[in-house]
Amino acid sequence: MKILILCTGNSCRSQMAQAFLASFDSSLEVFSAGTIPAEKLNPRAVAVMKEVNLNLSGYYPKGVKQYLNESWDYVITVCDNAKENCPIFSGDVKHRLHFGFDDPANVTGNEEYVMHEFRRIRNEIKSKFFSFYVEEIKKQQNLQQCQDEDK
Repeated sequence: MKILILCTGNSCRSQMAQAFLASFDSSLEVFSAGTIPAEKLNPRAVAVMKEVNLNLSGYYPKGVKQYLNESWDYVITVCDNAKENCPIFSGDVKHRLHFGFDDPANVTGNEEYVMHEFRRIRNEIKSKFFSFYVEEIKKQQNLQQCQDEDK
C-alpha cells in the first residue's frame, strides 16, 4: 500500500506522520512532501521524535512535484492552519483524506512551552495515524488477504 502525506513545508507534521505510519507496518510505502519544501527539517521535530525512538536524521523536505506522476492508495493532507495553503494533489489517488494538525513551527513563547506544543502535536499525529492504520489500512489488508485466499 502506497501512502503520501502532504503539507506545506514538509519539515514537521508530514515528516512525523510518515515516521509513525512507517513504524506501525514496514510493508507500507510511506512518503511525505510539501508544496513549498523547507530547506531542512525542523530540529525540534527531530528532537521530539527521537524522544519516542524514531530517528528522522535520514529524512529531508521534498517537493510534491516529484510524486505527481505516481499512483497512490492514499494521499493525506495534514495542514490545519488557516494561514497556510494546504496542497491540492491532482495525481492518481484512490483515497484523499485530511487530518488537520496545528503547525508546531508557528508556536511562539519560551523554549519549554514551544517544546510542549511540539510534543502535544507529535502525540496527536501518532494517535490519529494509529487510528487510521487500525481502522482503514488493516481492514483493507485483511480484506485483500481474504480475497487472495479465495483465489
